[in-house]
Amino acid sequence: MTQNAEGHVSGRDRLRASKTVGEILETAISFERTARDFYSALSGKVSKRIRWLVDELAEEEQRHFDLFTELMQRDDIATQVQARIATPVADPKFSDCIHLPDLGDSPDDQSVLQYALGREHAAMEQYGELAASTEPGPIRDLFVFLAAEETQHKAELEKLYYEIVHSGGV
Repeated sequence: MTQNAEGHVSGRDRLRASKTVGEILETAISFERTARDFYSALSGKVSKRIRWLVDELAEEEQRHFDLFTELMQRDDIATQVQARIATPVADPKFSDCIHLPDLGDSPDDQSVLQYALGREHAAMEQYGELAASTEPGPIRDLFVFLAAEETQHKAELEKLYYEIVHSGGV
């Protein structure tokens, strides 16, 4: 962003560095839909050792997709959805997760776990930043909930990754 002689950021630059809550929610919906579809398609391709995890991840992403979709359809938060907030620093990394890797027809456990860890980390950062910058209400409550949930998922995946990869599993 550029600053004028007095050191103030111009209104145009501030606008460019922000998004509506609705735009952010649409990106989050795409993020969750893409993950759900990816994990669903991956389920039959992974080893039996982590198939349960991939199925569980697909179900979690579906729940998140449903939460965002339901929130976007609520009439009582229309004003909040139109509000502009600073675009999270984590936004590019989060948005990049919509583009999926090609793990092939027989992906190894380590590649699947690394991808899942990266997604959980990006979501944890994004939702955490959004929780901190969104006005109190249902949208903030959802971001707080999801940030905590993604943090927990990441910790569980890290533990599983260590058990499988560093304990001679892969």
